[in-house]
Amino acid sequence: MKRALVWLAAAAGAVVSVIPFYWMIVAATHDGGELFASPPPFLPGGELMANLADLEETIHFSRVMVTSVWTAVVYTVLSALVSAMCGYGLAKYRFRGRGALLGVVLATMMIPFQVLLVPLFQMMASIGWVDTYQAIIVPFLANSFGIFLMRQAFMDFPDELLESGRLDGAGDLRIFYRIVLPCVRPQLGALVIFTFMGQWNAFIWPLLMLNSEERFTVPVALNHLIGLSHVDYAGLMLGAFLATLPLTLIFLLFQRQFVSGLLGGALKG
Repeated sequence: MKRALVWLAAAAGAVVSVIPFYWMIVAATHDGGELFASPPPFLPGGELMANLADLEETIHFSRVMVTSVWTAVVYTVLSALVSAMCGYGLAKYRFRGRGALLGVVLATMMIPFQVLLVPLFQMMASIGWVDTYQAIIVPFLANSFGIFLMRQAFMDFPDELLESGRLDGAGDLRIFYRIVLPCVRPQLGALVIFTFMGQWNAFIWPLLMLNSEERFTVPVALNHLIGLSHVDYAGLMLGAFLATLPLTLIFLLFQRQFVSGLLGGALKG
């Protein structure tokens, strides 16, 4: 009886979670006016291709998707690499001020992002990076959450293996890439998913930095479907649905490492 109640609660939670996603798909296949009919449509309609053509004509959605994928992939790869190297340094190298440096890294996690907007914008403007890709990639490469996550992963790595590598003549970089990094793939996979999601969904900072339409990311481009007198709800729903596809692909590619990384962290805690 108890197990049946648990299954029933889990099924109810799954249905409630899926309903918004299902409604997004249904809305993407209807004309904007049909969404406000009474009763509203509950089955997919036949306006998918027309909505897709309108979306492409209005905001050049295919180009926006390519731009978003490119910036998110570049940021994810570089940020994961920086986080892994910083985390490795904090975990395995002994130097004066290491504890204070870790404290500074953790303290930056408590600073609200809104506090950084004005000084960061002034900094980007002073070096001429406004309306460039590097302005939305470079400032946040040193991710404090990623550094802390990777440091915790490297803390349990045995020092004896590092010494064995050095005795065999391997340099520090070779030890890091060939011996250490492959052993923390679960935590690295989880970090890749979190980082890609954060960059893919980023809105405020790209909205401030990007002025040219050819450099818009998906959230910024979809924002232009919201006008003062008219909102393209069908286009918004279709764009939001298409924007979930790269996230789904990334999760499917790294789901095993993601689950292993989270379980590893939970067991350590």
